[in-house]
Amino acid sequence: MIRLAVINAVGLCGRALGPAMPRTAAWRDRTGWNPIRPAFPALTCTAQSDYLTGEPPAKHGVVGNGWYHRKLAEVHFWKQSNRLVESEKLWERLRHDRPDFVCAKLFWWFNMYSSADYSVTPRPMYPADGRKVFDIYAQPPELGARLKKTLGDFPFPTFWGPAAGQRTPQGAPDAVSRWIAEAAKETERHHRPDLQLIYLPHLDYNLQRFGPNDPRIEEDYRKLDEILGDLLDFFSREAVRVCLLSEYGIGEVSLPIHLNREFRKRGWLTVREELGLELLDCGRSRVFGVADHQICHVYLQDPSLESEVRQLIEQTAGVAEVLDRQGKRRRRIDHRRAGDLIAVAAPHAWFTYYYWLDNRRAPDFARCVDIHRKPGYDPVELFLDPKLSLPTVKIAWRLFQKKIGLRMLLDVIPLDAGLIKGSHGICPPDELDYPLMIGANDVPGKGPTLGSTAVFSRLLALLEQ
Repeated sequence: MIRLAVINAVGLCGRALGPAMPRTAAWRDRTGWNPIRPAFPALTCTAQSDYLTGEPPAKHGVVGNGWYHRKLAEVHFWKQSNRLVESEKLWERLRHDRPDFVCAKLFWWFNMYSSADYSVTPRPMYPADGRKVFDIYAQPPELGARLKKTLGDFPFPTFWGPAAGQRTPQGAPDAVSRWIAEAAKETERHHRPDLQLIYLPHLDYNLQRFGPNDPRIEEDYRKLDEILGDLLDFFSREAVRVCLLSEYGIGEVSLPIHLNREFRKRGWLTVREELGLELLDCGRSRVFGVADHQICHVYLQDPSLESEVRQLIEQTAGVAEVLDRQGKRRRRIDHRRAGDLIAVAAPHAWFTYYYWLDNRRAPDFARCVDIHRKPGYDPVELFLDPKLSLPTVKIAWRLFQKKIGLRMLLDVIPLDAGLIKGSHGICPPDELDYPLMIGANDVPGKGPTLGSTAVFSRLLALLEQ
């Protein structure tokens, strides 16, 4: 009976497997591979849920990385509870026949309160004095304590934000993926799980920051190839089969779409003023959008506006498609959490969450790395504001202020969506930009293109051997 390590290398696609990734490319050619027609939407939380349940969002309910909670009248992004996934998971299915089946889940999403035996996921602490203390959540707790003792603290600033994928005082460009890879080795040595799920985010940063055609990306491919090659050697020695997955490819973009600003200009979107700044008031807005990379869930709290809203969206530059009830059913995303309409971007475009019309009135969190408070995804958090003079000095001063207990903002993020050069969320027009599954076949060469939900059955078949 095999044991399996599933490595999720975010952003990896066929186009990347060239001279900069010789070890991964050689392994692909030796073991066989399949392109994956990406999940819809092609986003982290949805893709992982498709892979681990074999169901589409209409069933498992994960319609994006976040959505509008209609009863709370709030947008919630990047929530961690595994109970949000409403379908049976891969390891739970296997336990029907193998009650002692052991699963370890390292940094895949929805990792808190999971039925996996071992879980590790990023989770800051928020003391009452207003500080944010970087940490991880682990189950059982002693697993996290052992990993931190052996590997040092998780390099949280390199997991997301301006330091991610860059060489900074916070760490090397690949610090977070190397830490996770070493954690996977420690988990194998101590627990020998039947299934280990490993998440390597390294490519996610500069592909969005610079775009896939920037020559600097070659160095990111090389670093990932080193990490993957080392893991392949390690798991081979441990007699663990390896399957490599990715969730999406990242395409070149040049056009940010500000749907919420258009809704506001027509009086449909409502803001409230707090301390002279503007906050989106979802509960009082007749129409607003929850932007998530290249898709935007549009919620209509005044159904009579549907035709007018749809016409506006369709006429907006950069929008390729608008899904209504029938369109959502066709794309298998007709779940109560989804927007009443879903706007889909053209390959060169993506959606911002911006709703203010004057940057001086933008909320305070807009200039911070604040993934939970923003009512939409904000890739601009990958940049330091180029208008800042001596930004590293400002950051050091802000961190010192935090350390001595002062309340302050680490307000170093720009408000320029034009900085973003890469995005994802749609099905790319070229199969070379599809995500991949490597190592699941028994014969070399390219296999058929898989649907995202078919990944589940492939993994299940491997683990039932």
